[in-house]
Amino acid sequence: VMSSSSSLSLEMEIFQYIDAHQNDFIEDLKEWVAVESDSVQPHLRKEVMRMMALAADRLAALGATVNLVNLGSHQLPDGQILPLPSVILAELGKDPQNPTVCFYGHVDVQPAKKEDGWNTDPYTLTEIDGVHLFIRNLYGRGATDNKGPVLAWINAVETVRALKLAMPLNFKFVIEGMEEAGSLGLEKLLEEENQRFFSDVDYIVISDNLWLSNKKPALTYGSRGNACFFVEVECGSKDLHSGTFGGIIHEPLRDLIALLDSLVDSTGRIQIPGIYDSVAALTEEERKLYESIEFDLEEHRSNCGVKKFLYGTKEEILLHLWRYPSLSIHGIEGAFHEPGIKTVIPAKVIGKFSIRQVPHMDLSVVKKQVVEHLEGVFSKRNSPNKLKVSMPLGAKPWLADFNDLLYKAGRSAIKIVFGEDPDFIRDGSTIPVARMFQTVTQKSVMMLPIGAADDGEHSQNEKISRHNYIEGTKLFAIFFLEISKLH
Repeated sequence: VMSSSSSLSLEMEIFQYIDAHQNDFIEDLKEWVAVESDSVQPHLRKEVMRMMALAADRLAALGATVNLVNLGSHQLPDGQILPLPSVILAELGKDPQNPTVCFYGHVDVQPAKKEDGWNTDPYTLTEIDGVHLFIRNLYGRGATDNKGPVLAWINAVETVRALKLAMPLNFKFVIEGMEEAGSLGLEKLLEEENQRFFSDVDYIVISDNLWLSNKKPALTYGSRGNACFFVEVECGSKDLHSGTFGGIIHEPLRDLIALLDSLVDSTGRIQIPGIYDSVAALTEEERKLYESIEFDLEEHRSNCGVKKFLYGTKEEILLHLWRYPSLSIHGIEGAFHEPGIKTVIPAKVIGKFSIRQVPHMDLSVVKKQVVEHLEGVFSKRNSPNKLKVSMPLGAKPWLADFNDLLYKAGRSAIKIVFGEDPDFIRDGSTIPVARMFQTVTQKSVMMLPIGAADDGEHSQNEKISRHNYIEGTKLFAIFFLEISKLH
């Protein structure tokens, strides 16, 4: 065991190396951001392939054994067949005495065009002084989601190798190029590799999300799932004229509006019987976590441009974003929506809504509750129309134990680098990959973000600050020390 003075000098050595090389690390990010690795648009697929090759070369330069696994191809809705980018499975160090940490990240990005409202070219990493003098932002698509964090991890591994630190750790990497398009083929690959590549993995770390605050670091230990529903009401094969038929038929849109209106009340409470029955009870320990969280209610409110929230306190807002289910209505397909007047009675309309579920809600139970509720409401209307309820997509929630060793290591690394304890946060949206890794490998999974709340992932002017990118690199390197000490 290292004495505290030697571990202190080790930390200083790491910090000095990273500070001295920060411009090189930013040049690397510039090179990666320049690749238009947009996995959503078919014509850019070859750029995604080029990005995977770049990432593979970078890992090979570290000394890692790199395997580019071919996943075949997939068919687009228009019938076009496209190759899937390979997934990188890489490893560095194979000492069976040492713990193995596996890092997951992705190097594909969301679409971006300058004319969408970017102030700079999205594929040219541009450094601009922030409002506050000490903040310099690095603008570019993928800077925070997820090329910056992937490189920060690689830079951290490079740092501990360059300093020839006796690092009792083995590293593994899973890097994909289809995350923004639904991680096609990844789950099947994880299942196939579970007995091989993952057999000796102890910990899985994902850095593909953001802090809750612009300044205070966070560790993420859970996310909500999502169950998406279609409710379809149909009266016949064709649209009708409201002068000829209005007043004598059961209009599908009236049925649908009544159905949608029955789902949730004006306070946001879901009206489906039994839906809250299996929601995990709030423990005292968990409730305490919410008190110290840095979260500016007013800022959050003005960011989204609404007059007021359903709840008035930070705790209530976060509880309802993270650990209680919510139901949102997204739209109606088949209804007339263009400007002007058209006196039509649509023959078939489809309402779309989703429920963000939380532990321990069961998807199949939720589906049954929704169907029974909607059928019950519909039957009371004595409508001759056809009702069809379906759940085209269901993603499960994810929850980790924030007291386990991985989170202890993450917490102490944050304390060393940033000088404060992190917020322990959950995510209101769905993080399929965390759940996927946990379910398939049964290993301990942690989300260790380095991006700030205002990084604008998926949005115009996406950025990561120089501070977060460089301090994030330090965080990962110190995390390696902490995990090797604790293990």
